[in-house]
Amino acid sequence: MASQTTTTTDRLVIDPKWRKLPIGLIAVGGIIGLIGLFLNAKQFAHSYLLAFMFFLSLCLGGLFLVIIHHLFDAAWSVPIRRVAEHMACLLPVMGILFIPIAFMAKPLIYNWMHASPTDHALHAKQPIFTMAGFYLIAIALFAIWTWLSWSLRRNSLNQDKDGAAIWTYKMRKLSAGGIYIFALTLTLGAIMWMKALEYQWFSTMYGVYYFAASVWVTLATLYVLTRFLQRTGPLSGVVHTRQIHDIGVLLFAFTVFYAYIHFSQYFLIWNAAIPEETYYYVKREFGTWWQICLILVFGHFFIPFLLLLRIDAKLTLPVMIPLCIWAWMMHFLDMSFNIMPLIHKENFVLHPLDIACMMFFGGVLSMVFIKFFNSHPPYPIKDPRLGEALGVHHAGVRAPIAAND
Repeated sequence: MASQTTTTTDRLVIDPKWRKLPIGLIAVGGIIGLIGLFLNAKQFAHSYLLAFMFFLSLCLGGLFLVIIHHLFDAAWSVPIRRVAEHMACLLPVMGILFIPIAFMAKPLIYNWMHASPTDHALHAKQPIFTMAGFYLIAIALFAIWTWLSWSLRRNSLNQDKDGAAIWTYKMRKLSAGGIYIFALTLTLGAIMWMKALEYQWFSTMYGVYYFAASVWVTLATLYVLTRFLQRTGPLSGVVHTRQIHDIGVLLFAFTVFYAYIHFSQYFLIWNAAIPEETYYYVKREFGTWWQICLILVFGHFFIPFLLLLRIDAKLTLPVMIPLCIWAWMMHFLDMSFNIMPLIHKENFVLHPLDIACMMFFGGVLSMVFIKFFNSHPPYPIKDPRLGEALGVHHAGVRAPIAAND
């Protein structure tokens, strides 16, 4: 991919004491993870899947934000678009990090790979739920996500060279078709890698549920990154109150949307009372999993909803930074709620391997993100809507008035 020349002020300058943090996270998380693989392979496999689905949310959320930016021809999000582009372009890295899951899938993670072919629930989901289908779908999904995310960023970087309108049109066309591709592939990924843990369960809303949670936690992450980059220099000249406020508005909107989707899924399953559907929630009412349910109800919706109601709260760092950290915690619990009851049937357990795998993924992705960010201009420098985003408007040239007017 073509890169652009960046100046010193464009680069992400990190305090020397924090520069080795990603490597430290990779080393510590990797060592603990390898030890855990030999001591408790099943726990490691599920902890690794938990971290994978958590960080996949951030990458897919970044891709969605880039797509809707072009679909709506948005101006306000131009200064922060490059950050979302780099988040989306981490998807090939996630493809590499999926390899351990591919090896652990049959022996340690997915029970359907051992189920009888006469199982009705499994038979109804053919040919997707087959060994060949599992691996072919995984390869196809990461190939599509890589093509879509890198094509959007490549055109964005080409726009930085000459500002030609052709690049804007190409990104709009990619996004117009890409939104349908995104919806289908995200749904398949959520079903194949997380919902398939309990293959007998039926839900028509699961893909939308994972989508809503992904965009929600991505917006929280984008808020933190934007404020950090604004204060450290790379985005200080282009990110203003409007960008910060609008990210907060979207975070508020997806707080409500996630709650609506999750409640709708639960309500429809409870109302129908079909055993193939209700058992999913019944098993999550035992032990401390019931407390996790309540935490998700109040912590994932009511707390952020009430805090974000005030307009000024979206611009207040002492409110928003703890709230964004809280969002990461809630999303971690949400992913645990989906994955961990299979091995911890009675109680929620925060296992050291959960933390180790999160550290490893966080270290790898942050190191690649920093490399991406420092290799290109920090924002689209020749986007035709940049001036509008900055509040700079050119006065039109008034035509001379004819003598007889």
